Amino acid sequence: MSSNQTPQTPRSKAGPGVTLEVLQATAFVALIGLTGLAAASLQEKSKPDSQTPPPAVKTTHLIKKPAPVERPRIEVAFVLDTTGSMSGLLEGAKQKIWSIANRMASGQPRPEVRVGLIGYRDRGDAYVTERHDLSDDIDGIYSKLMALRADGGGDAPESVNQALHEAITTMSWSESQNVYRVVFLVGDAPPHMDYQGEVQYPATVKLAQAKGILVNTIQCGQLGGTREVWQAIAQTGNGEFVAIAQDGAMVAMASPMDEELGELNKKLASTMLEWGGEKDKAELRGKRSLSMVAGAGVAASRLSYLAKNEAGHTNSGRADLIDALGSGEVALDSVKGDALPAAMQAMKPAERKKFIEARSGERTRLKKRITTLVEKRDAWVKAEKSKAAAEGRADGFDYEVLDAIRAQAADVGIAYE
Repeated sequence: MSSNQTPQTPRSKAGPGVTLEVLQATAFVALIGLTGLAAASLQEKSKPDSQTPPPAVKTTHLIKKPAPVERPRIEVAFVLDTTGSMSGLLEGAKQKIWSIANRMASGQPRPEVRVGLIGYRDRGDAYVTERHDLSDDIDGIYSKLMALRADGGGDAPESVNQALHEAITTMSWSESQNVYRVVFLVGDAPPHMDYQGEVQYPATVKLAQAKGILVNTIQCGQLGGTREVWQAIAQTGNGEFVAIAQDGAMVAMASPMDEELGELNKKLASTMLEWGGEKDKAELRGKRSLSMVAGAGVAASRLSYLAKNEAGHTNSGRADLIDALGSGEVALDSVKGDALPAAMQAMKPAERKKFIEARSGERTRLKKRITTLVEKRDAWVKAEKSKAAAEGRADGFDYEVLDAIRAQAADVGIAYE
């Protein structure tokens, strides 16, 4: 190199005109920029993103399903004098039990209904008491009531004390708060107060108070000595006292829909299929037989009750095979041998399925028509009862029972129109 040449700055591989100093400076600035970006990125990641929600956290095990709403309940025990002088009321009660149950079930919100029954006579008769515990199987209670006969008696006083004490102490009363618990003591004669070792009514009624059970009394006829006791029991038992005619003064009520409903009740009963053990089958056969012979008015009230309380069932209490299959209580292939209805035992599985489908379809068609008629009948009955009250005819056994229920059930939130 000659002495007059100016030394050149070394070139880099980056290209012509880029000096090493420039490259180094650029690299330094870039390094600072990258460091700043990295820091900013980390800072952003530490902040919640307002646009994108964080990943969902599974909390299935923490979610609790709402508890089912507990329906209010009516528990009523009828304590009936079944001596000879009570034949008129007893026969009337057989005709009205479904009507009373249907009316109880029409409250809002819809209550669950349990009914118990005690028939009483006196010492020396065929029985002193015949007791049937509280049950939601109204078909079963109806069958027990139908079997009662008015007989016995003799001297005027009866075993009222024992019957009332059994009603309070042996029935399976619920202890929940939203339960209307009530006893209807129905008879025409005062209690024996001379029987040794028997708990007398004043002590029993106090026990009823402690258990939250109301005691209403219905006097039939005008036998001396009865009114004073019946009034005292009702007053102490926070209940109501009424006096009605000896025969119960129950007026028959036949709606324009009753005849058709009576026929539909028989057809519905004919679709029932008994299943299970022999005792279970016998129970269902008995219910079917009673349904087949029920009068039109009784059958109509029964269907109206079932429509309100057991919409998917053909009878109250234990379901027949079709309803048990429909509710998922049992699977068809799990019912075998003698547990099957007699008509199905020789069938092959495919034939059984087809048989059930046919019966179920027939039942569905019947219930559709029943629902329509029941709605019309309920409206008709409501109008007739209002008319009877306005004309002063609403003073029979069934009317008095329903009036007491309407007034007293309000305390547990059940309202009636």
